[in-house]
Amino acid sequence: MFGFNFFPDIPRPFNTHYKCYSVSMLPGNERHDVERGGKIIMPPSALDQLTRLNIVYPMLFKLTNKKSNRVTHCGVLEFVADEGKVYLPYWMMKNNLLLDEGDFVQIESVSLPVATFSRFQPQSEDFLDISNPKAVLENNLRNFACLTTGDTIAIKYNQKMYEMCVLETKPGPAVSIIECDMNVEFAPPVGYKEPEPVTKKEEEPDPSEYLEPEGFVPFKGHGYRLDGKKKKCEDSPKNNLSKPGTRRVIPNYDYKIGSLRFVRNRRTPAKENDESADEFKPFSGVGQSLKGIVTA
Repeated sequence: MFGFNFFPDIPRPFNTHYKCYSVSMLPGNERHDVERGGKIIMPPSALDQLTRLNIVYPMLFKLTNKKSNRVTHCGVLEFVADEGKVYLPYWMMKNNLLLDEGDFVQIESVSLPVATFSRFQPQSEDFLDISNPKAVLENNLRNFACLTTGDTIAIKYNQKMYEMCVLETKPGPAVSIIECDMNVEFAPPVGYKEPEPVTKKEEEPDPSEYLEPEGFVPFKGHGYRLDGKKKKCEDSPKNNLSKPGTRRVIPNYDYKIGSLRFVRNRRTPAKENDESADEFKPFSGVGQSLKGIVTA
């Protein structure tokens, strides 16, 4: 009498069967945006029925293939499909539901918990070539409404499709990822093998390392760059030819531990013939006296 509603409307589930087709069969222009996400296109009559049933938002649906008992979850993008038909991403039909064009699929409205954790496994090693895989996955998950454990989703990056298997979701096997704070982890890709550590063989020391140059070696210093980087010093073949010969160092076999010995370089004695020819004699000039000069 007074208009009080003591018994509010209880949400009733939406449960209908439709013929499913891939997005490429949708009339009009090509819809590449549907292939990049996990949402479907339903007929306008479904929207009218959903509003009458008083369902819980956001609209999430459970898709079931009764022939193969395959189940997945998705959201809805638009209500513009032909009556009696729904359009799904091709990868969702083939990978998750095992459906062909024109097969029947059961669509049921559901309410899923908000995701807190998910773990993915790339299906190809090419995914490792991406510099920041978490950012790429986060950007593509904006086109998804929910995730199901065991499903394989497809993301697009740099004009290439990457398939990701959903290994784990928390707090349940199917979760909603709309406005959530979700932690993401990656498992090693399928077929990936960690590189084995390379053991370097102990090389025998090169005897030439213990040889010291004989004579004067010009320009044996090191150069420095203004930017602080190390300069690559690679001797060219021409420089190697111009280097003087080397002589072998004789070790001290009588060395005793704890003793220090200072060895000074000694000059090699010159030959006798060279001494007579090159010996320096101070004040060897001839002097003249002014008294002996006769004036004319």
